[in-house]
Amino acid sequence: MANERILVVDDEELIREIICSVLNQAGFECHPINSGSEALTVLKSDDSYSAVVSDVIMDGMDGLTLLSRIRLDHPDLPVVMVTAVHDISVALAAIRNGAYDYLLKPFEREQLLASVRRAVENRRLKMENLAYQTKLESLVSARTEMLRQALTDLERSYDITLEALGDALDLKDAETEGHSRRVTAFTIAIARAMGLPQDRVRVIARGAFLHDVGKMAIPDAILRKPGRLSPEEQVIMQQHAQLGYQMLRKIPFLHEAADIVYSHQERFDGSGYPRGLKGDQIPLGARIFAIADTFDAVTSDRPYRAAQSIPSGRREIERQSGKQFDPEIVSVFQSITEQIWRELRSEIEAQSGPKRYGFGRPVRN
Repeated sequence: MANERILVVDDEELIREIICSVLNQAGFECHPINSGSEALTVLKSDDSYSAVVSDVIMDGMDGLTLLSRIRLDHPDLPVVMVTAVHDISVALAAIRNGAYDYLLKPFEREQLLASVRRAVENRRLKMENLAYQTKLESLVSARTEMLRQALTDLERSYDITLEALGDALDLKDAETEGHSRRVTAFTIAIARAMGLPQDRVRVIARGAFLHDVGKMAIPDAILRKPGRLSPEEQVIMQQHAQLGYQMLRKIPFLHEAADIVYSHQERFDGSGYPRGLKGDQIPLGARIFAIADTFDAVTSDRPYRAAQSIPSGRREIERQSGKQFDPEIVSVFQSITEQIWRELRSEIEAQSGPKRYGFGRPVRN
């Protein structure tokens, strides 16, 4: 117990000297104080004390008041109360107020030492436990950060794989070249304008980017046919939504995105395919995507017509509000200025390289 500092508070000098003599001989460093208010001042400026030994009956601030203040300001500091008053109610009040121990005067030397040693040991164990807990929390925090970074890196590697898959689809279907990138950017812009959380936006972006992945299972003779498809060929082509869903649904990372892929050809009024979903039955991401998809189709060059203007695209979206599109999302879409759409299209078309899609990064809108 050497070098453990004990604050002794008593308004009788003789009692202070006796207690400090006993404690000093036992190897403690004793600091005598003659009042409760002075004790609080000392503790406020010096937190190195291991325990307090205080009288109960003192002039000015009594021991029970001092005890309450110490428990409030220094909750881990044990207090041993001593008194000449043989009143059980006083002892109970001290214990209820948080005293570690209670000694009656006159007390034996070994009684005092045993009580103080237990108090000091109790505090030491509490401090070690607190230090251990703090260290453990720090380790958990560090490992959590490592895990978060690992998951972020894994997520990014997945996105790179998705980008490669998108490139493969562009090579297979020349008509979709650049479409997936633009429609993904437009979908992100609408989702962010709706105030959706970034994690949700990321999932929706993946669904938007992969919406046509099922076309990789469509025969080239149909996918690349220059003329109008026959009714039978249209039925096969319409299978791409379900095929894409089947390709992605078993991948946990893409489970939510798969639902968007499955539903991206549904219409708000229930006239879409493959399941004829209506209104809120259609996943939110798919409802957002539907607007972005049509807007890009109208404002992009196609083999059978030239690109129309952004105002024309906005009018087409408004015209289909409540039919093909969710009216509430249409309102959000219309709140985004033409200049933003123009700049966003130019920016996406100017991007190149393996990091162009940016599922994990905000896209300016």
